[in-house]
Amino acid sequence: MKKEKISENGQKSEPSLNVNRRKFLGNLGKTAVAAAAIGTVAPIADEKSFKVSAQRGLNSVMQRANKCYNLRVDAAHANLNAISMYLTRDNNGDELQYPNRIGSYSKGLPHQSNGEVVPAAYDALLNALKTGSPTLFEQIPMGGDRKLTNPQCGLAFDMEGADAFSFVQKAPPAFSTKEIAAEIAENYWMAILRDVPYADYEANSIAAAAAADLTQFGADFKGAKDTNGLVTPRVLFRGVTAGDKAGPYLSQFFYQPCFFGANEVNQKIRTVRGVGDGGQNYMTDFSSWLAVQNGVTPTQTDIFDPTFRYMRNGRDIGQWVHIDVLFQAYFQAFLIIAGLGVPSDAGNPYNNSATQIGFGTFGGPHIATLLCEVSTRALKTVWNQKWFVHRRLRPEAFAERVDRTAYHSANYPVHPEILNSVTTASRLGGYLPSGNALLPMAFPEGSPTHPAYGAGHATVAGACVTILKAWFNENTVIQNPLMPDSSGTALIPYTGGDTLTVGGELNKLASNVALGRNTAGVHWRSDGTESMLLGEALAISVLKDQKSCYNEVFNGFSLTKFDGTTITV
Repeated sequence: MKKEKISENGQKSEPSLNVNRRKFLGNLGKTAVAAAAIGTVAPIADEKSFKVSAQRGLNSVMQRANKCYNLRVDAAHANLNAISMYLTRDNNGDELQYPNRIGSYSKGLPHQSNGEVVPAAYDALLNALKTGSPTLFEQIPMGGDRKLTNPQCGLAFDMEGADAFSFVQKAPPAFSTKEIAAEIAENYWMAILRDVPYADYEANSIAAAAAADLTQFGADFKGAKDTNGLVTPRVLFRGVTAGDKAGPYLSQFFYQPCFFGANEVNQKIRTVRGVGDGGQNYMTDFSSWLAVQNGVTPTQTDIFDPTFRYMRNGRDIGQWVHIDVLFQAYFQAFLIIAGLGVPSDAGNPYNNSATQIGFGTFGGPHIATLLCEVSTRALKTVWNQKWFVHRRLRPEAFAERVDRTAYHSANYPVHPEILNSVTTASRLGGYLPSGNALLPMAFPEGSPTHPAYGAGHATVAGACVTILKAWFNENTVIQNPLMPDSSGTALIPYTGGDTLTVGGELNKLASNVALGRNTAGVHWRSDGTESMLLGEALAISVLKDQKSCYNEVFNGFSLTKFDGTTITV
């Protein structure tokens, strides 16, 4: 990184020289046109020479334009050929299974007094999605002042990477399954443990109860398990990729020193107060829950902690993912990686160049801007899944179905295992309020006004982390790892003995962001794990498209995917 800065400073006059040269040539053309207009005739020899030179230049430009055209056509053909003619994109069937739409996303639309969506409003949403008509989107009935978040984003085309409609994301767990019951159980426990520091889990009795309860869901719980195949406080709420179970719960990229150019980025955050410190959870009674489902902006607001802290618990990471900038975590990870002097991937064509370094291609500016590039493409891809395929309900809505079944005789087909848990004193029933199974939310407004599956944060995480793993040597060991103390006011050395690598901590970073949304109550575990894979696939498609555009001799970047397999792109 230091070499790049020196090189950039050494060439500081280059851009202005290029601009002056362009201005000079542009002005020369204008002068020639002006001279012709007033009848000034250049010497014949010079005119012929000028015409020959201009024609050669035009031929060169046309050759370049044709090459550019063919590159785009070839990329389009490659994308088309990758799509099977038998491609199907299935949802979990809940929308057809339940005519009252209890298993589908409906937030922001008007709801009945029992919490179910008004059927005509949902039909209007489906009609707009089916036709893609901007006019029909404007005619969807709304229940409050909050608006639906950008459904037409899922219809946008892009000029780089595979088209949004070419991706298949497997159907999430259906409404009545034990797997979704296990997922909502984890959401409940995340809410209950929101204010307990991760570092204290192994000694915390509530964390032990959570681990025991999730273990009872058996193979249907898809979260992290210890070496004995059980959920334990040590691995509670962790991701399932390589690196997730090593070291502190949160990634080193939330703690290591970070410099944005000459500016130091303070890794402490402005967080909100916990329940025992004057803070609160939200949507814990039916009337406030129903108002939020209708799309009414709540009057309650966050209560902020006056002390800035390093993230140390679920409340903190929940607040971080509440207001983070789209690719913030991964841009900061890039800055940290560069500051640590992590070597480039072995495939970088400038690693062994005797005369050149990378900059606009294969250098710092390239990787920094590529993180932003893949992020917006990731959003278009996952918004297509959200609105046009799955329309999965949010955890806050499913928890209401559990509540009304357990305590209000609704008779919804939720799995009996979660009903058993929320009504048993030694399980969730011992920690939730008596006679109430609503999910305590970290945000006053609850979830955003778009469906749960896939998850935007997790898709962007998967895309950006894939780019970083492609660009840098993943096996580099992070020296002197850090973790916060239980108060989050200071960083202390991590002495647990695990070896932490760049690749493992990038995987963990993606999981932290994805699961941080779950901790706040707005997403499911499968939203995160499956959407990280979606983002990974999108990023790989972008890297493949870009590969054909370079002048350098480039054989591709190697990276380890989330499933542990290694590929070269």
